Amino acid sequence: MDYKLFFKSCLDTIKNEGRYRVFASLERLQGDFPYARFHTPEGIKKVIVWCGNDYLGMGQHPDVLKEMKAALDQCGAGAGGTRNISGTNIHHVTLEKELADLHDREAALVFTSGYVANEATLSTLGRLLPNCLYFSDSDNHASMIQGIQHSRADKIIFRHNDLAHLRQSLEAADPSRPKVIAFESVYSMDGDIAPIEAFCDLADEFDALTYLDEVHGVGMYGHKGGGIAQELGLSHRLDIIQGTLGKAFGVVGGYIAGDRDIIDFIRSFAAGFIFTTSIAPAIAAGAISSLRHLKKSETERNRQKENTAYLKTSLDKLCIPFLRSQSHIVPVVIGEAHLCQQVSKKLLDTYNIYSQPINYPTVPIGTERLRLTPSALHTRGMIDILCQALDQIWGDLALPRSHKMAA
Repeated sequence: MDYKLFFKSCLDTIKNEGRYRVFASLERLQGDFPYARFHTPEGIKKVIVWCGNDYLGMGQHPDVLKEMKAALDQCGAGAGGTRNISGTNIHHVTLEKELADLHDREAALVFTSGYVANEATLSTLGRLLPNCLYFSDSDNHASMIQGIQHSRADKIIFRHNDLAHLRQSLEAADPSRPKVIAFESVYSMDGDIAPIEAFCDLADEFDALTYLDEVHGVGMYGHKGGGIAQELGLSHRLDIIQGTLGKAFGVVGGYIAGDRDIIDFIRSFAAGFIFTTSIAPAIAAGAISSLRHLKKSETERNRQKENTAYLKTSLDKLCIPFLRSQSHIVPVVIGEAHLCQQVSKKLLDTYNIYSQPINYPTVPIGTERLRLTPSALHTRGMIDILCQALDQIWGDLALPRSHKMAA
């Protein structure tokens, strides 16, 4: 086989389809978020980042940086190994206590990323629960899909947020089989929110476990940042809540929270936890600081919500099409991969605005978009600049406009 030709052919295909990703070399500016330096062969220029997941700017918070530096001086750089052998550190133990408290649950378990948390937990549950049957939302994260596939358990994919289809699927299943309903709170590409209470009601009715991915909700919603489920008073009804430390909390890592026995079960059997070197103590220390701050402070959440509302109103006045939702995510739909790349390039080259195009397989073909994420530290001036740039580009490229929202 001509291996080089095979690899090149695959790459040529996604390039021709407009799906080839080119990474921008960015240098986030400490103390000047959401600005970054954009490094190119021609030189360096300052840009505004509009597609980041550091929603509250906690990756720049002075308390977080202080605690990370202190832990680095105290413990050194790495964790030293897997948690099972040589890598459990007091910072990991403290972080898990803080995460359990965040969700008002008995226990939590930290993983190296949200992806690993989903894949390891779902694959372990499905593999070890006898004759397990998964019910998975069609728009679930790739990591959830992978975890379910790797478990080799049977699965039924129900239409996105479709209660009737889920009920129908549950009714058709063997009542005696162990069941897991897996879904997200905030869906990151459309910004819509799951009917969590109704899913929990179905789980109770049909004796199923519930698995909630809250990665785009934690830090952002709830009286202490526990996510959409906490904001709705439903945290106690979820069997496993999965979250990330890499978005609103501003560092890196993933976790699950729930009752003590189920968390201990995953800790004891999940290969993705057992055989992976744990996160660095400095990362854990930063996460602890971020968690403690956001449990008490509403300032960042309120400012982010105000910025989101202002961005949506500004886009609407200009008839720039975006998907309506109650969440903090603002997807501006363009609908064609090459065109989406063109808009993104114009924003960067002409207006010093960085917003990566979102293409297949992240979103379905024909729904390509810019995923705008206003943070707590964006200003109204920055939002005005972004909207003026989009307005000009929409005119230059003769892109279709939307109708204004009803008053």
